[in-house]
Amino acid sequence: MKKYIDIIAVGGLLLSIFISNAFSFVRDGQSLDRLRGSVLRLHILADSDSEEDQALKLLVRDELLRNSGEIFGDADSLEEAEAAAAEKLPEITALAEKTLRSHGCSDKVTAEIADVDFDERVYGDITMPAGTYRALRIKIGKAEGHNWWCVLYPPLCLPAAREVKDDKEAEEEFFDEKEQDIIYHPKKYRLRFAIWDKIKSWLD
Repeated sequence: MKKYIDIIAVGGLLLSIFISNAFSFVRDGQSLDRLRGSVLRLHILADSDSEEDQALKLLVRDELLRNSGEIFGDADSLEEAEAAAAEKLPEITALAEKTLRSHGCSDKVTAEIADVDFDERVYGDITMPAGTYRALRIKIGKAEGHNWWCVLYPPLCLPAAREVKDDKEAEEEFFDEKEQDIIYHPKKYRLRFAIWDKIKSWLD
């Protein structure tokens, strides 16, 4: 009799561990979905991988970031930031083309708000998990060169001298504790996020 009681006790313990891990798995997956659904990324594609085209891409980046306050104003949500960017797509395009023209480049620029599939990307000290994000996408010329990205909303991209740094204060203010753990310690989440996305794809 005692043997059966022990088996039931062990089974109950294993079940409770499984349920606890399942809840943790779902909570982490929901945090991932919130993270993906709450940022607007800047995605700039160079005309080619030539040294000149890559340098021009960064000049466009710098000019857009310098004017990001005028583009987004006091946006308090992803929806507001996206709406502001969508409204000013002609101005954004003109600003990028003006930057190119001032450096002797005649490439055409197109700008759009789109759902973009990103691989896992490292930016400064943070890592944005792979997945689909809303993005302000700037295409220069044939847009066949390596791209550059950062997070426009919340405003994590800080122009600094010849580089761009991530804004620590904005990260802490905008992302909750779990989301910060995800972007600062991505390795411990990669497997469970891959499983989470696979399960969701099956359900869809």
